[in-house]
Amino acid sequence: MTTAAPFEITDPTVAPTYGDGPLSRWCKKALYDARDEVFVRLTIKTCFIMALMMAGLWTGATVQQAGTTFSVRTFQWGFVPIYLAVWGWYAPPVILMLHCTMHRPFIRNPKWLDRVHPYVMTFFFGIPTAYVQHHMGMHHVEDNMGEDLSSTLRYRRDSFFHWVAYVGRFFFLGLFQVTAYLLRKRRTTMARKVVLGEIAHVSLIVVAMLVNWRFGLVAFLIPGVMVRMMMMVGNWGQHAFINTARKNNGLANSITCINGGYNKRAFNDGYHIGHHLKANRHWTEMPQDFLDNREMYAREGVIVFKTIDFFLVSVLLWTGQWRILAKCYVRLDGQPRSDDDVIAMLKARVHPVREEEWVAAVVTT
Repeated sequence: MTTAAPFEITDPTVAPTYGDGPLSRWCKKALYDARDEVFVRLTIKTCFIMALMMAGLWTGATVQQAGTTFSVRTFQWGFVPIYLAVWGWYAPPVILMLHCTMHRPFIRNPKWLDRVHPYVMTFFFGIPTAYVQHHMGMHHVEDNMGEDLSSTLRYRRDSFFHWVAYVGRFFFLGLFQVTAYLLRKRRTTMARKVVLGEIAHVSLIVVAMLVNWRFGLVAFLIPGVMVRMMMMVGNWGQHAFINTARKNNGLANSITCINGGYNKRAFNDGYHIGHHLKANRHWTEMPQDFLDNREMYAREGVIVFKTIDFFLVSVLLWTGQWRILAKCYVRLDGQPRSDDDVIAMLKARVHPVREEEWVAAVVTT
């Protein structure tokens, strides 16, 4: 018998609705799931805003030379902080929109629009074109274990210096390791898309830098670097705590974050355990799934935090803010548990883990 949860969920459980205008009617016919109209509107809005932001990096001026008057456009460094602030505000929901649409069919008709959509987002936000191949072809298959490029197992997850090494490996070896992995697993189409996509993305940055290095730096290079770092910070927090007393079944090496502003902006991305257990579950169904499985989560010793997100989890770990983590820790069974007890448990789960030792230890217990 399932008992009532000792907490209330405030994360969204329904998708926004927009009436019966022309765009809504088109979405009902063109999308696989009408609830994804929010993604169509987010795409239109962000493309329009970012195009304006790119134009805002330039200011026209009238110049007279040798009796001739002509207009020139100059790069405006003063607008750069505004540009990056707007980019930073919209990047998380856009990334998580792509995350949702790679796991579930999105645009049914016209199909070409569905294929183009991720590349348009790459242009405006610097999202790696290999995001889907890495995420679908490696991360979900390996589930943060040793062969996963983004695996956190071998690192000490409360060490900023270990995170720097983690990011360095991803930046400098990622393309080669993901491609080699996909080829080794005979996912040749995915491997080809990784290589061609990275070449296209880097070429865009290089060409923009050659045309105008200031514009290329701000509009393409900085976003491209920052998105990858954001993804690695998030993944670090998502898989920071490893329960080596349990077999890795999607519960032992992931966390969930509930009731935070991030979930409202990023389509319930905080429900990471539920996502690993069923990757194609619609984002609006995540909170109820969590409530339905709360008792199982409690039995398995799952780590759930409230009011914070994965990025803040990473920062709190690097800065040793264990008390804050303990205050945000959700007692799933409703039973009292001291902060000191929680801190001891959390600290025991951030040590580097050797996959073969973990598997052997679980088998022998």
